[in-house]
Amino acid sequence: MASIAKIAVDLSLDREFDYRIPDHLVPDVRVGSRVHVPFGKSRKEGFVIALADHSERADLKAITSVVGTEPLIADGMLELARWMSVYYCAPLEQAIRTVLPGAVRRTDARSKERLFVELEPDSPEGDALQVLRARAPRQAAVIDALRDGQGLFLTDLIAATGTSSGTVRALQKKGLVRMAPLTVRRNPLTEHEILPTEPMELMPAQAEALKLVCVAIDGLDPPVVLLHGVTGSGKTEVYLQAIAHALEQDRGAIVLVPEISLTPQTVERFFARFGDRIAVLHSHLAEGERHDEWHRIRSGEARIVIGARSAVFAPVRDLGLIVVDEEHEPSYKQEESPRYNARDMAVMRGKMHGCAVLLGSATPALESTTNARRGKYAVAVLPDRVDHRQMPTMQIVDMRVEAERTGRVAVFSQVLVDATRQRLDRGEQSIFFLNRRGYATSLICPKCGHVAECAACSLAFTYHKVDERLRCHICGDDRRVPDACPGCGVPEFRFAGLGTQRVEDIIAKLFVGARVARLDTDVTRRRHAFEKILGDFRSGKTDIIVGTQMIAKGLHFPNVTLIGVINADLSLHKPDFRAGERTFQLLTQVAGRAGRGDVRGHVIVQTYTPFHAAVQAARRLDYDGFYDQEIEFRRELMYPPFSHLACITVRGRSEGQLMDSAGAFAVELRSAVASDVLVAGPCPAPLARAKGYYRVQIIVRSPSHRAMAEVLRRLSRDFRWPNGILCVVDIDAVSLM
Repeated sequence: MASIAKIAVDLSLDREFDYRIPDHLVPDVRVGSRVHVPFGKSRKEGFVIALADHSERADLKAITSVVGTEPLIADGMLELARWMSVYYCAPLEQAIRTVLPGAVRRTDARSKERLFVELEPDSPEGDALQVLRARAPRQAAVIDALRDGQGLFLTDLIAATGTSSGTVRALQKKGLVRMAPLTVRRNPLTEHEILPTEPMELMPAQAEALKLVCVAIDGLDPPVVLLHGVTGSGKTEVYLQAIAHALEQDRGAIVLVPEISLTPQTVERFFARFGDRIAVLHSHLAEGERHDEWHRIRSGEARIVIGARSAVFAPVRDLGLIVVDEEHEPSYKQEESPRYNARDMAVMRGKMHGCAVLLGSATPALESTTNARRGKYAVAVLPDRVDHRQMPTMQIVDMRVEAERTGRVAVFSQVLVDATRQRLDRGEQSIFFLNRRGYATSLICPKCGHVAECAACSLAFTYHKVDERLRCHICGDDRRVPDACPGCGVPEFRFAGLGTQRVEDIIAKLFVGARVARLDTDVTRRRHAFEKILGDFRSGKTDIIVGTQMIAKGLHFPNVTLIGVINADLSLHKPDFRAGERTFQLLTQVAGRAGRGDVRGHVIVQTYTPFHAAVQAARRLDYDGFYDQEIEFRRELMYPPFSHLACITVRGRSEGQLMDSAGAFAVELRSAVASDVLVAGPCPAPLARAKGYYRVQIIVRSPSHRAMAEVLRRLSRDFRWPNGILCVVDIDAVSLM
């Protein structure tokens, strides 16, 4: 039996340490066990990642204790954490923390217990009970409340009888009731009743897609299926029936959604089909809820997990299928180390754990479509909406012409105003989309030109009219609007730019009497606010809703017949090679919210760049045409999917020292990589200063991930950065901002 444990100590040192296993702990120490170990002059926590019979060191310290009776990390998940650590150039300890939620790691987040009270078999009845009523009426009231034999929690019993815990304990001493702690599940699922649903009859294309996925579940041939279905084509029903097939094989499933805001409505649809076999995992759960859901999954009580990106690590038993809905979404990319992409982690987990992976989208990422065209993934296409409902029409409005016609820069074109009035007259609903929150993007003095800017970041404050505050959307700095210009003292300011708050105000003035709501992160900070706003919209209490990208995906409202895109150029001109792809995806997705009922939808896109390829392809809903054109641009410049891209961001307080250090790092990097690896930079990042730090970037493109990652991992660890200089390596970066 092994006498040495290799342990990853929870210190992000990216090293394994050998410890001796004391004889009395040998039966309890297993791979995945959480242990306490002496480290220096303190005691630290760590995880056993391997067992061995010998060590190169002779003077090993011994493990102090084992936490819990069972390993929290299974061998398969530890293997996945190791892969993530190597692939994304992250310390192994960080990868282990990622696969195991904090609520599970913490010893103080145990299951919640409440005292449960039941009658003993020989509790008083008949005359004996009458005597008790005369002598101790409060005790008799407790006996009466427990007569149905179901028992009650102590707090509920006290509330129902108007007694106290002392009364109940007196009965316990007499042997008339028994009281014991009972584990209570903290349930994050919706409390209102959900009517069960049955599988729907599939259209021929849906049936073919389902058949392909079932073959993947049964034999992993193919292991990954890309489901390319237009908006409203019934992808979710394919997911539901594919999961039902996995359950029939006594296997579990994971469903990933890109935004936490989409989780409630997805949960409702899946709960209606599968009941309490569903578990939910995402970061907005309370600690106790996350703890209890994770253990329900681990025990096998819950067989289907729904959640955002971290749910890809859920400890599902006999995993048969991972569904990644809206697989193109950049929100699947983790922003902190390890900077994993949940879509790619799903594919790798499927490969390691022998389960099928289903990637679904109306606008797949170029990388996914390329993998399908190269034969790495199978592809199923849903070209039509359910019941052959018509796709929406899209109209492009050139706002340059609109400004020339009216003599001013307008927020709404006359075309959009007229179309909205028509929908209001017919009792139909509209959605206005602007991917920028706040009232105005900046506050400007009309006399001296002073702009209210964040002192810690290289951008202007955003003005929020609701509470008269200036906020930086990067560092979170928050301050009141000054009474006068700090530059010249003039008590006048002019608002520049546009945000969802201002659009909401203009709509209320343009369409008097219309019921308007706004949906962005400013109004959804309160718990359940998102569900309340969408619930009112779904029930017809709201006529127009204006929002950011959280309204652009996954929502189904049959009475929405008009979509207004206020400014399509916001995402188009960002300094990022994916700007065209993001714009095409966003326009196509937001257009998909229209016309899901019996009336055909109409989309009006306002833009100052009407002839851009991404805008025109979106107008035609032509994914293949956009892909063919965009992929040639990527090939010529050796961008993904023709290379692996790493974005190295170096930041520091001193701009000069930062550029010198980053330049020295780039020189070493160029000398260490192969000749076919391209290294660009360092140069100032698009956001040149954030949270008080100057930022520069080095972009690396390599046809081989391994060759690039090995060098980056070694250099970022061994390079002697000056104090105060921080280096972040983002492998397969989805944004260069």
